[in-house]
Amino acid sequence: MKPEANLTGLFVPLVTPFTDDLRLDPDALARLAHDALSDGGARGLVALGTTAEAATLTSEEKQAVVRICAAACRAHKAPLIVGVGTNDTAAANSTLRELAQSGDVAAALVPAPAYTRPGEAGTLAHFTALAEHGGLPLVIYDIPYRTSQSLSTSTLIALGHLPEVVGVKYATGAINAAAMELLGSSPPDFAVLGGDDAVISPLLAAGAHGAILASANVRTADYAELISLWQRDAAGPARRLGADLARLSATLFAEPNPTVIKGVLHAQGRIPSPAVRLPLLAADANSVTRAADLATARTHRSRQSHHAAEAEAAA
Repeated sequence: MKPEANLTGLFVPLVTPFTDDLRLDPDALARLAHDALSDGGARGLVALGTTAEAATLTSEEKQAVVRICAAACRAHKAPLIVGVGTNDTAAANSTLRELAQSGDVAAALVPAPAYTRPGEAGTLAHFTALAEHGGLPLVIYDIPYRTSQSLSTSTLIALGHLPEVVGVKYATGAINAAAMELLGSSPPDFAVLGGDDAVISPLLAAGAHGAILASANVRTADYAELISLWQRDAAGPARRLGADLARLSATLFAEPNPTVIKGVLHAQGRIPSPAVRLPLLAADANSVTRAADLATARTHRSRQSHHAAEAEAAA
């Protein structure tokens, strides 16, 4: 039997707020975490994902990020997923066991081994070893345009049958026959979570259980509402809101993630600085302005969508 991970709805992969001199700002991170889970309506959080600039954090900073996010999740009775990205199976197992000992982590988000490109058989063996020895439920992160390692539908379904594998963050860049096969053939206790922000609405329409979306740092309630609309079969309002949010996501990803997102959060007064760590550079001011304008404009439209959905459901 699979462990209970409650992987439905919206999970927000939080940014890591820095000060102007690139120090971690724990208070700002705590506010973002609580806001996402309260007013934002997120189901849970993801710590140490790509959006968190996890590759540039020290071991001590990573521990602090997990601790802060775990405290917020405990307060809101929400699940916490933690990113564990490495192409060293033994090191990944060690990290998983450390996270498991805390008792605060619902699952680990683990991509295919990047750069090494071990092939599909080697990748399957990697995930199987993590599932058997890591001590945590796993969410497979299928994102071949970052890892250069594709996973076939048959491999994902095989992984989904492992007791310790509870879901996949599906970010292949396409909604195609393979995506439809996965949604139609995966085990019933295996959650398919969309990870491509701009096309999340059609993936939800096709049956995805929820989403892990960097864009949801900015308009958390909008993305939570989008998932709710599709789950309630309110197709009309869902399509309209989904189209709006796709345009927002396009502006938020106009430059490398999370540079524009941080710029918008700073413009909104939610983090102390838009600073990112090298090799990332801060987003251009014009990119931030375009995204911030769309985020502000959508607040009113998303409320209209919510009211329209309620009226449609009552009809």
